[in-house]
Amino acid sequence: MTNKRIYKKIRRTGIGGTLVAVLIFAVITVSVLLVAGQQLIAYIIDTKMSAEYEALEKMADMYERLESSGEADVYGYLDMYERDYIILDGEGKMIHAKGEDTRSGNGIRIGIGTYINNVEAFADKDFSVIYPVERGRIALDPIAFISWFRHDIIKPLDESLDETASADAEDVRERLGSGSAGRQSFGFYGEDDRVIYLVSEDGKVVGGALPVWLSVNMDDKGLKLIGKAMFGVKLRDMEVMGIIAGVIALVIVLLSLYLIIHALVEMVRQRRVTSYFFRDAVTGGNNRMFFQIKGEELLKKMRNRNKNYAVVDIELVNYRNYVVSHSLKQGEALLRKVYRLLEKNTHSKNERCAHMTAPTFGLVLRYISRNGLEMRLNGLLELLEKVDKDHKFAFQAGVKLIDRGEDAESTNIVPWKELDIDEEYNKACAAREVLAVNDETGFAVFNDQLVKDRQWLDTVQEKQAKAVENEEFIVYYQPKYDPKTDELRGAEALIRWQSPEFGFVTPFRFIPIFEKNGFITEIDHYMLAHVAADQKRWLDAGFKCVPISVNVSRAHFIESDLAEQIRDIVDAATCPHELIEIELTESAFFDDKKALIETINRLKGYGFAVSMDDFGAGYSSLNSLKDMPLDVLKLDADFFRGTSDDGRGEIVVSEAIRLAKNLNMRIVAEGVEVKEQVDFLASEGCDMIQGYYYAKPMPGTDYEQRMIQG
Repeated sequence: MTNKRIYKKIRRTGIGGTLVAVLIFAVITVSVLLVAGQQLIAYIIDTKMSAEYEALEKMADMYERLESSGEADVYGYLDMYERDYIILDGEGKMIHAKGEDTRSGNGIRIGIGTYINNVEAFADKDFSVIYPVERGRIALDPIAFISWFRHDIIKPLDESLDETASADAEDVRERLGSGSAGRQSFGFYGEDDRVIYLVSEDGKVVGGALPVWLSVNMDDKGLKLIGKAMFGVKLRDMEVMGIIAGVIALVIVLLSLYLIIHALVEMVRQRRVTSYFFRDAVTGGNNRMFFQIKGEELLKKMRNRNKNYAVVDIELVNYRNYVVSHSLKQGEALLRKVYRLLEKNTHSKNERCAHMTAPTFGLVLRYISRNGLEMRLNGLLELLEKVDKDHKFAFQAGVKLIDRGEDAESTNIVPWKELDIDEEYNKACAAREVLAVNDETGFAVFNDQLVKDRQWLDTVQEKQAKAVENEEFIVYYQPKYDPKTDELRGAEALIRWQSPEFGFVTPFRFIPIFEKNGFITEIDHYMLAHVAADQKRWLDAGFKCVPISVNVSRAHFIESDLAEQIRDIVDAATCPHELIEIELTESAFFDDKKALIETINRLKGYGFAVSMDDFGAGYSSLNSLKDMPLDVLKLDADFFRGTSDDGRGEIVVSEAIRLAKNLNMRIVAEGVEVKEQVDFLASEGCDMIQGYYYAKPMPGTDYEQRMIQG
């Protein structure tokens, strides 16, 4: 898994799941309670309405019996029930009524108990708390019910019935006003004939009641008795329901608190894990993971989509040497100083700073103009050079611009959705590597040309092996002449690449790549084999062959059997050893000198001449000349470029020739282009000249003509 995926997994396993669990738990619990509450209320209403409907049926039965027996005072008997009612004939006309007809709206068919959809019910216009609904049942409005119970039942009792516990029913009636006592156990009206109280048999007010009108059919002719049914609510029932609701609420609160506390604990744990995840063990600051995740988050924030940023890779040059010279502990202390300095010079909200690898640091810097960014980077590198008062360090930086301006280069335009900070940082590292040829402080910016160079590098490395297999590399020869006689005395083998895809490719475009990736050793073998084969072919054809020098790279001299490898390659072509000269650059002399001297001696023992190329191009060591048993010394072309009015250049060349002669070495001057230089070198005793004055590098067929000409 990548660091980004690990971080996302940590975040997913944090408080998010717990918070979702709390929310789901709350929703489910509330939903269950609401459904259960509705079912309970529906059951209670249905039970009480069934009892009320049975009472109304008894009234209807009594009416029918008394009516059929010819009883004159039928309504007097019905009034004994102390329940408001009306009797309607088949045409809906009122025959008799007790109390006020407070029905509201049209009747609705409902089901009560075993009377399924066979009961007609009416709401009471004075009470909007309980009412019939189209779905065939009696419904109760919870909010209106609670308001009614608090204001019409509890509050009046608190204000005017403080002593009802010791009063009898008659005393309560006197307090509440005259009303009509009913057969229904412990029920009567309040003082405004609207609020209905429930009173126990011992005279205590124990609750209230809500009316709804129910109709009972009495005969086939449509005679109906419509009576006021009472939905009684006792204080004790409400207390029990309140206790149950309180316990349920307490359970919900406790469980919610547990889940919230768990979420907070997870939040703390996640932050702690995140801090460990982002902490660098060496500097104590931000690490590479922080840079990858928080750096990309910064660049992808909506508010930053139109702002310019630079991803920077900074390396402390030669950090390993410092650690070897001092100690790892001191090296890490130095890294902490560097990090603190970088952190101090970045803005924590709008920029990012992190320690990446042992000697490198990553930055995400915001900028307005490129000139401003360059000034800031130069100032920052200058500060870093002085990070330790006892030492002066070098720092190199690579910069990848994320430029959202209109004049941005193609390599700087990064679509917001496709932005990957790892890729941007890698490009910054590639820009820094351009500076790795020296140890000087500076910075380089990734650009289109660098992209092309990297693409070419990748292409060369992809095709190098196939090019050798297909013999796409061609050997060119540059003759060497005796400046006194203009006679051909030797040649140097040079490589060219004739690519079927890219055409003619000069060595400057691929040799440095081979030297860096190690493929140069394969090229050395390739060149030796082809030069030896050419020499053998020319020798058999009767040409007057002269020694040809073949470059052997510095990388090859680490091999203990190099001399034997060269011998076997030349012998495979059956070419005389004296026709092959092994040429090495002076940089090889800075490696293992003892092993180098041993290899040179073995080569000379096999009959090969050995020469030093580019003498004077680097930091030549006269001591190396003293120790190395060389046959030929090649003076670098820089000796012969430009002019010197005071003659210092001629003095150096003259003394170098004299030194080589005294050491029994032949002298070759390369890069010679004008006759004055040829005349001077001839006068100083130079053995051979290689340069454009005599000939450019040429294919083997053209070199054959030179051999013919001599």
